[in-house]
Amino acid sequence: MELNTNNQLTLLIDLLDEHRTDLCGSVSEYQQITRLVNSLMQNSAISDQEIQELLPEIYDYGKNGESSQNMEAHITANNTQLATWIDALHQTNLH
Repeated sequence: MELNTNNQLTLLIDLLDEHRTDLCGSVSEYQQITRLVNSLMQNSAISDQEIQELLPEIYDYGKNGESSQNMEAHITANNTQLATWIDALHQTNLH
């Protein structure tokens, strides 16, 4: 089943919020974040300039998380950004 843009945004928000709340993540979750963001960056349905600027940052977060030796430290270091990203994604017109 292919996810539409709203489903992708919801899943991305859920993953980021879970990381922020639980201070833990798995390699597969980081890989899923990078796949979702990559798909969203290629999606012409997202015209919100702020979201377009945030997606590469979220992608980098996912990529760096995949290879992180200490995922809790990675999440903690990005905790403020996670909150910013989650808020911005919640405010998109598509979501």
